[in-house]
Amino acid sequence: MSKIQSIQTIRIADRPKLIWVEITTDEGIVGLGESFRNAESVEALIHEHVAPQILGKDSRNIEEISRLLMGYYLGFNSSGAEIRAASAVDIALWDIAGKRHGIPVYEAIGGKSRNEIRVYNTCAGYDFNSRGVNRRLVSGNEIPAGPSDDQIAFTKDAGALAESLLSEGYSAMKIWPFDIFAVTGGNTITLPELKQGLEPFRKIRQAVGDRIEVMCELHSLWSSYAAERICRALEDYNIFWVEDPINKMDNFKALADLRQRVRVPVCGSETLGGAASFQKMLSADATDIVMADLAWCGGLTEGRKIAYLAEIYSKPFAPHDCTGPVTLVAGLHLALHASTAIYQEVVRASLASWYPELVSGLPPIENGSIHAPEKPGLGISLHENVKRRKDAILRNSHL
Repeated sequence: MSKIQSIQTIRIADRPKLIWVEITTDEGIVGLGESFRNAESVEALIHEHVAPQILGKDSRNIEEISRLLMGYYLGFNSSGAEIRAASAVDIALWDIAGKRHGIPVYEAIGGKSRNEIRVYNTCAGYDFNSRGVNRRLVSGNEIPAGPSDDQIAFTKDAGALAESLLSEGYSAMKIWPFDIFAVTGGNTITLPELKQGLEPFRKIRQAVGDRIEVMCELHSLWSSYAAERICRALEDYNIFWVEDPINKMDNFKALADLRQRVRVPVCGSETLGGAASFQKMLSADATDIVMADLAWCGGLTEGRKIAYLAEIYSKPFAPHDCTGPVTLVAGLHLALHASTAIYQEVVRASLASWYPELVSGLPPIENGSIHAPEKPGLGISLHENVKRRKDAILRNSHL
């Protein structure tokens, strides 16, 4: 038996939306998990709801613990705090499983389908939604915080940004120039707004032609009508996908209707939790590409099921990360395993700045791809000095 002895959560005031979970077994093995958004709520759920249920349980029984924590009652739909808490715990349990057997997580969940996976750069800034400030919206007049402040870059000169990414080996990028026009509700978008939002795509194609793939993120902000208008306008720019186009991504009928009316591929959705939601989306023929965030959907246990659904429905699979370093690496392990995986999302601004300040062992990006980690478990660990920071908030539950 590998009994769960303690659960520790770690938060820091500097990154208030992130929470890390460390689970320790009676063997002395420590597993690391993570989730994002409303970290205080996730912390409370872990210690008041999760810990009483799993302390003393055998950490090897990950599927059993996942079913216990995912639940099917009030609060357990989509990516609520309950599911985010379960996700962080599940990722930590898989980290333990890999470490116990001395193998990487991708091997623990069934082995590799590939030795490396291509990445695309989400063109966010250094503090994108991670310091309590909404940096999803920028005007382009802000002063860049550094050379990889890509969100400001795509509003100023998206063509130059594309050239910069290509010079570093990236072959795909994601931007969201329409978000700023959705602040009044996203029910419609005017022709001048549409023209302004298209400008970064025009500049990219003018600067680098078809040498880089471009994704358009719509952040679940738009009505079906406005989303259709945007998607039709993007058709001339050979977009790789339009992500989360409508403001109710669990309205699979509306999503399927939009997909049938436009010629750009639809990607969905980081906002969904649990394999059942993805099955409904796929059975409605509502998406072209399946995206899941492992820190929001139920962890690697549910993520693996979602990846299998993508395979069954012959859909490409692309794990999400614009949140934290553990989510990135967990997604990488699943992307290496999943047969239809095509991309792992990364944020070069985060990789160039605060991700390495928090964890050790981050795999490098070479020629636009991440290679398979070789260390046991996830292959990363939280720096010990994170817990000693003055702004650190630690909470423990134990037998």
